[in-house]
Amino acid sequence: MIPVTGYDGRKVGVLGLGRSGLAAARALLAGGADPVVWDDSGESRDKAREAGFEPQDLTRDQTLLGLSLLVVSPGIPHLYPAPHPVIARAMAAGIPVDNDIGLFFRSFATEDWDVFDTAPRVVAITGSNGKSTTTALIHHILSEAGRPTQMAGNIGRGVLDLDPARDGEVVVLELSSYQTDLARALTPDVAVFTNLSPDHLDRHNGLGGYFAAKRRLFAEGGPDRAVIGVDEPEGVFLAGQMSEGPTDDRVIRISSGQKLETFGWSVFARKGFLSEWRKGRQVASIDLREVQGLPGAHNHQNACAAYAATRSLGMSPRDVEAALHSFGGLPHRSQTIGERGGVRFVNDSKATNVDSAAKALQAFPRIRWIAGGMGKEGGISALAPHLGTVVKAYLIGHSARDFALQLGATPYEICETMDRAVASAASEAQSGDVVLLAPAAASFDQYPNFEKRGEDFTARVQAMLTV
Repeated sequence: MIPVTGYDGRKVGVLGLGRSGLAAARALLAGGADPVVWDDSGESRDKAREAGFEPQDLTRDQTLLGLSLLVVSPGIPHLYPAPHPVIARAMAAGIPVDNDIGLFFRSFATEDWDVFDTAPRVVAITGSNGKSTTTALIHHILSEAGRPTQMAGNIGRGVLDLDPARDGEVVVLELSSYQTDLARALTPDVAVFTNLSPDHLDRHNGLGGYFAAKRRLFAEGGPDRAVIGVDEPEGVFLAGQMSEGPTDDRVIRISSGQKLETFGWSVFARKGFLSEWRKGRQVASIDLREVQGLPGAHNHQNACAAYAATRSLGMSPRDVEAALHSFGGLPHRSQTIGERGGVRFVNDSKATNVDSAAKALQAFPRIRWIAGGMGKEGGISALAPHLGTVVKAYLIGHSARDFALQLGATPYEICETMDRAVASAASEAQSGDVVLLAPAAASFDQYPNFEKRGEDFTARVQAMLTV
């Protein structure tokens, strides 16, 4: 746990009692504060009681107005589309509003660091796609090299649940726009921006607000090193704002598809090869085509980001390359489940929209595609340019027939359920094919979440492979 400093003997409100909220309450208590906790959900309040906290109704002004600070969980709106009533009243009363990320950056460094040989460092990753994979990959590379490291944020543990830093440790944080938007302190040593595509637009009042939330990690944080994906205009803009010119190597530009040879420091992937350039010359190259845990151009961008971040921490190209090959991928994100007779089975259940499904369809040359679920507005019509790799589609769930009408000449089968889709695809697949679950739809018609959908696919594939 990271005890929160600066609030000894003072009342601090905690609104939202999920994973990060309860972690914040515990960390505040450990630092000497008096946490006043509340959640609109009775179930969450019961869990707080089980954890030793007695909720107090922050919707009542007599409870709220005695606070020195209000700590808000990331899922609770603080501005758009409308602030939660408790937050609105706190801001109107002049009570500062923060989140666990802000508390972490204020409290992470301690006097114990004075005796460390190497000060701990923080790498923070944000962006629209690839955050989780990039975060896990950086953590994996550091672990494989024997560097002390912890991982938290929007992946895994709440940031205040981390252990106090060790000598030379690197903390790797995945940060969503919800987290970067509100944090009052953002001071990473290395900040990573993967890419930008429209998401959470209602929460940020449009694409500009969404980008502004991501940009805060750099503009407010002032990192020593900024790793920035420049495959979208926003990344190009951000890199330009952070650098003093093209030769400024405090900014490492990354790309999947572009050559970036004229900058002070850049890392890019083209045709399956990662290249690192510094001051106009190539200093390293890695063949990514045989890195099974990172298939496709989108994962090659993730590899570039992780490579750049770990190189900025002093890792050698050789050590990074070895770790890339041992990376197994994250569950439900281009995750290889197994292989039989030259047929590979890949779980990308996290591909819940057409943008992420498009990236998955571009990762393999011959695909038996399992798709469907609770389709989103527009269906899969936008995937038409990417269907050339699909040998046949196996459609499941509520939107199976709607998806079939949008496949054009692509062969398909209405399977409805996962067990039928896996069985049919596996029976028809030939050597060189990939049976790919990339639903391009939400899971809620048949599963509580995309994880359960991916687990069902995995279990059925593994059962078939063991026969």
